[in-house]
Amino acid sequence: MSVSVNSRRARLRSALAVVLTVLVLLPAAALFLRVLDDNTKQRDRLTLENQGVEYLTALSPLVSALAESQSSALQGVAAEPASLTAAVARVQEADARLGEALDTSERWAGLKDKIGRLPNVTGDAATIYEAHVEVSDLTLALYSAVRENSTLNRDEESDIWFLQEAAAVDMPEAVTAVSRMGDTANLVAAAKSKQKAALNVKFGYEVLAVQNAGDELTDNLQAAVEDTESATLAGNLVSNLNSFKRGIEDANRGANFGGSPNVSAMVTAQSTLQTALNALSGVVLKEMKTLIDDRIDALNYRRAEAWGLLAVAVALIVVATFWTRARARQVTDSIDDGPSRDVSVQGDAGANPYSGPNPYDQAPNYGEIPNYGDNATRRERSGALR
Repeated sequence: MSVSVNSRRARLRSALAVVLTVLVLLPAAALFLRVLDDNTKQRDRLTLENQGVEYLTALSPLVSALAESQSSALQGVAAEPASLTAAVARVQEADARLGEALDTSERWAGLKDKIGRLPNVTGDAATIYEAHVEVSDLTLALYSAVRENSTLNRDEESDIWFLQEAAAVDMPEAVTAVSRMGDTANLVAAAKSKQKAALNVKFGYEVLAVQNAGDELTDNLQAAVEDTESATLAGNLVSNLNSFKRGIEDANRGANFGGSPNVSAMVTAQSTLQTALNALSGVVLKEMKTLIDDRIDALNYRRAEAWGLLAVAVALIVVATFWTRARARQVTDSIDDGPSRDVSVQGDAGANPYSGPNPYDQAPNYGEIPNYGDNATRRERSGALR
């Protein structure tokens, strides 16, 4: 067996080590890519949710401004309130940045056009009221589009789900219902006897809508507080939620459902409710953003951790590969540089001091018959013959 065979075997072992290293690295890389892809999808979804929260934050003043515009228009003020102008500009700025991602631009453009036409609406109080109702309904639809397109309504965390339900459904509906309840009470007080019956039905509906929206809002906020990991949510909600509940109670007393509504009490309750709802909206949206930001930070940390572990694994594999190849090269060099040996089947007798002629390998001398004794024995045998 030649020395070059050992050298080839050493090189083969080195190549095999490299192949095994690659086979170990490929599954690790595939697993890392799957983790990275899942992490990226979660981060993208949370980023979209954050954009939804930002859009809802811009929408919140618009609901209150539309309520103010409705009340002032019913009192004969045709000019658009300054609060509505500012609110529209704020939503326009948000839609310019986020409308493409949230798919709201077309819907907002239609709503903005309707809002711009409100000062030009003429006719009786019922006509003006219905024009504002149409605009507020479109605003509520825009809320629904934002929460759906931003996937806030599909968030797997219960606290964020309850908070988005409160901020994007219950609060705008409560503000709208409170506004309509107060304005309908004014319409009932100023209506003629033939119109009072229909307006009383509408007024009763708005009173129930306020009550239902308040109950839903309270339930969702309490559920969010019970399931959240936020240390500040409960404390920030308590005072504002209590103010909202007091406003609901004052509105119910002023409504005097079944009798004549107390318009002045209704106006006071409406102001209290809108103030409380605006404060609640700010708290809830801020808490939602904080919770989502914390989740994004956790994903970023896990992403960096995954990259770090992959780098360590690759470094260890590279070191192991170079060490294996270096070791194989060292073995090969030692084989190539070592003394040569004769590994033939028959050994050299002179090389072994203990080796000598093998008596079983010796050929007999000519004329001698093996195994018949020595010369003395042959002479005796010859004498006997004589």
